[in-house]
This record gives sequence, structure tokens and C-alpha cells, in this order.
Amino acid sequence: MTTRATQPAIEGGVPVRDEFLPFARPSIGRTDIERVVETLKSGWLTVGPRTREFEQMVASYVGVEKAAAVHSCTAGLHLSMVALGVGKGDEVVLPALNFAAAPNMVLHRRATPVLVDIDPDTLNVTPEILEAAITEKTKLLLPLHFAGRPCDMEGILDLARSRGLKVLGDGAHAIGARYPTGNVGALADATSFSFYVTKGITTGEGGIVTSPDRDFIGRVRRLSLHGMSSGAWKRYSDKGPWYYEILEPGFKYNMNDMQAALGLCQMERVDVFRDDRVSIAEAYSRELAQVDGVVVPPPVTEGLHAWHLYPIQIETDALSIDRNRFILALLEEGIGVSVHFIPIHYHPFYRDYYGAGMGALPVTERYFDRSISLPIYPSMTEDDARDVVTAVAKLLRHYRR
Repeated sequence: MTTRATQPAIEGGVPVRDEFLPFARPSIGRTDIERVVETLKSGWLTVGPRTREFEQMVASYVGVEKAAAVHSCTAGLHLSMVALGVGKGDEVVLPALNFAAAPNMVLHRRATPVLVDIDPDTLNVTPEILEAAITEKTKLLLPLHFAGRPCDMEGILDLARSRGLKVLGDGAHAIGARYPTGNVGALADATSFSFYVTKGITTGEGGIVTSPDRDFIGRVRRLSLHGMSSGAWKRYSDKGPWYYEILEPGFKYNMNDMQAALGLCQMERVDVFRDDRVSIAEAYSRELAQVDGVVVPPPVTEGLHAWHLYPIQIETDALSIDRNRFILALLEEGIGVSVHFIPIHYHPFYRDYYGAGMGALPVTERYFDRSISLPIYPSMTEDDARDVVTAVAKLLRHYRR
């Protein structure tokens, strides 16, 4: 947990907030706790009826027939790549503005992650960016709906179909995001969502894979539990047999009923949580538009942004301090912030793997050097958002050259 320094950023000044505003906070209420306790008392703690109920609830929300709950979005990406046939010698195209989970899973399939740049406005990959990276070895396109902003999935799917490729959507930020035609999880060959503690809803840890192909989901579900035959989880109940078969070598990636009980309760409020985030984002955009030296995310013109993150860019060229010092100053003002993400090719392993560092992907790198993710979560108030804006504006004025 990040804590605020005891001294304000500006010597002799008064911090904007006395009580530290955390970067993220889960929305856990009494009903969430009661549902988990009920599951604990039931005696069924591992994968079981609550997990299957949660899968169906998410599938219905997304607009697909079936979904497969897993213990993380990372697990969902891995299992989806297995089920999509990604393997040795294949190339997977994905943005460098990313968490390491996605390229890590590509490497675990003995495939090659091909990093690409981003659009400077949306911070997402575009069909044009992806197309420029496609080779005869390309097997999969792996776009990230960065910060919860939907990618141009129709354009990406058109590209993929024309080249005989598969598309796996990284929906880690995007459970509440929508196109005019439906949820982001209903279009790609598969989409993996995250229910980590900071996300649109939470199961503590956890994730889910959605797909319009029910047979694909059946395989992902089977792979998530050792490759057991369908329905094998019922062998410990009074309705199912003890017998099971291993149909292929799988993994231990299943969600459990304690997580699913929390997820069921959270899903009842998924749109409420998203709308609360939208309200905070709108307050930020409205207030920051009056502040010189900061670039705010452009609005979504069609569909709905999930606003998992609210990333700003500060114009460091006009300041006497860099982005890192600006972050420390915000912490000293009582504002919790973060950065999303350190570009993949900046990490020591991947820098050595690619033999490339700074300068390889200029839009990603410029964004990273200037970016700060502001706090945004359902329990924030507009007064909290106003404090954040006040702190940003105060520091931009003070450190302007």
C-alpha cells in the first residue's frame, strides 16, 4: 500500500488532502461478505455449483451462450492460446503498452510475441498497426482494450479473417465496455476478462473466458481442470459418479465457489460500478480541460468505455521536473497514482530477448514518459476527483518553467 509522505510537495505549502486518497479500492459490501460466508458454510469450497452459476451469469451479460471461469485473466489467455492452437514457431501480434502476462503466456506456448506500437489518441492498437506486423508466421492477433476503451474489433476481425488468423481479445480492463452492437466479449474468437481486486468487478483473483463458440468454451473449461472429461467436478456430489477421464493434458486453472459467490454478487452491480467510473472520468475530463499542460483521454464516440483506468499525459517539456518526480509530488499531496504500463520492451528479460530498448516504438515510449494513471473507482466522490484535479493543477503551475 502506498502511503503519503509527511511533507507536502511544495516547500512551505499545505497538502491538498490530509487523508490519503488511494489509487484503487474494491467495492465490497455486506451482501458480498454474506454470500461468501454462505458458501463457506455450505461445505462446497472448490469448483462447483456457484462457479457454474457465475459462468452463466457472465455469459448472459456478455451475450454468448457459455463462458469458462478461471483463476486469472492470465490463465484465460494461456488456455485460450492452447485452444486456438498457438504453438512453437507461431507469431502473436500484441501491443507493447501492456502488462507482462500476455507476452509471458505467448512464450509459454513456445511462440513469439511480436510487439507493436499504439494509436496516439486511443492508446489502442488499430487494424493498420496490426496489419503492418503480420508475416507468414503470424497465427494470432492479441489486442488489449487499454484502460477499458474498446478496440476497433470489427476492423481487426475483418483483417484477421482476410488473412486466416485468429483474434484473442485481452479484456483485462474491459468487463463493462460495449460497442453499439454488444459487449466486447462477444465478437473475437475468444476474450479473457480479469476480476483482480482493482478491476470493474472483483473475485479477489479470478478471470473468465468468453467466446461465441460453445465448443471452444467446453475445451477451455476442460483444460482448466487437468483435462478432465466434462462434468468431472460433480464426482464429489451425491448426483455424480466418482469416475472421470483425462481427455488431454490440462492445467489447474479453475475458479472456486468462494470466488464465484463474490463474483455473483458483484455482477449484479457491474453496470452500476461502470457508471460510477464513467461519472468520475467525466468529472476529470471536464475539470482538467481547464488546466494547461495536461492531455486527457478522448471520449468514446460509440459504445461505452469501462474506465478501468484514467490515464493522463503531462507535458513534461514545459516543466522543471520529470514524470517520476511529478508522481512523487502527487503522493506528497495525498493523491495515490500509478503508471500503466512500463512498455514490455523496457523490462530486462524482454530487452535482452528483442535486443532492443528505447526508440523501438516511439508512440508507446512517449506516452510512457508522460503518463500518470489517476485514481478512479466506484466509491470515489466528485469531491475526491476535484481534489485530484486541484493537486495536478497546483503542481503544473508550480513546476512550470
